Amino acid sequence: MRTIKLGRSDLDVPVVAVGCMRINSLDKEQAERFVRTALDEGATFFDHADIYGQGRCEEIFADAIGMSPSVRERIILQSKCGIRQDRGTFDFSKEHILASVDGILRRLRTDYLDVLLLHRPDALVEPGEVAEAFDQLEREGKVRHFGVSNQHPRQIDLLKRDVRQPLVANQLQLSITNATMISSGVNVNMENDAAVNRDGYILDYCRLHDITVQPWSPFQYGFFEGVFLDNPKFPELNAQINEVAAGHGVSNTTVAIAWLLRHPARMQPVTGTMNLERLRDCCRASEVHLSREEWYAIYRAAGNVLP
Repeated sequence: MRTIKLGRSDLDVPVVAVGCMRINSLDKEQAERFVRTALDEGATFFDHADIYGQGRCEEIFADAIGMSPSVRERIILQSKCGIRQDRGTFDFSKEHILASVDGILRRLRTDYLDVLLLHRPDALVEPGEVAEAFDQLEREGKVRHFGVSNQHPRQIDLLKRDVRQPLVANQLQLSITNATMISSGVNVNMENDAAVNRDGYILDYCRLHDITVQPWSPFQYGFFEGVFLDNPKFPELNAQINEVAAGHGVSNTTVAIAWLLRHPARMQPVTGTMNLERLRDCCRASEVHLSREEWYAIYRAAGNVLP
């Protein structure tokens, strides 16, 4: 699979990341087959979070892949922390970050994470505490790279006031139908809803600062309302995607991921499917390059307007 540099790091990563949020829906044999399929496709970057399955997803993954030193050398592991489901809060305190990473490492049966992301913003964040936690985790060899999720430019700048490590990734909701971070940039200075800026132009900020955008829920519309592919709510969009897919000899799933990869921000979409064929189709997007005309045709078919 094609690779990119993750942010300003020296880490080469596959352009498609494998999300493991739903791996707890699989039995042991299915989980092993899922992981093996990902590796066969060159999808060696696995995305986790300590809240997925209340930690069980990390344990299931470690069992499925047969974690060992030789296996660990072949894969890239990313996990996230900061959401306290037990308390209904967010928590970026030094104490919680350190404890969370220890739990993640224990469940994944590894000595280190390649990437740790702060999971959504914490309104009570103290950047100095985050910096102390990151320094300790780096010094102890437990985490090699750091990033965030769902944060806008000023939140990142606030962290960077104290955090010395480069923030290499920002995981953000983005799909063909959830593309406000793109449409607000297209409709600058226009008196229409598409011009409303909801995220501080985070896409341009990430490009300017070499932060890799990791789109999550790349097939969802709304907030986990369902997928847009083959959905009768989106007839024009699906007709356009299917036309492009036929022209490239690939599936509509492949085109939906290829649409994200076509953007010059050099994104790394995070899949969520546990279906083996759809996972393969996601990985095939690595080799599909949409034309400018195809990209805009899909963008407009989703209801996005051009001024």
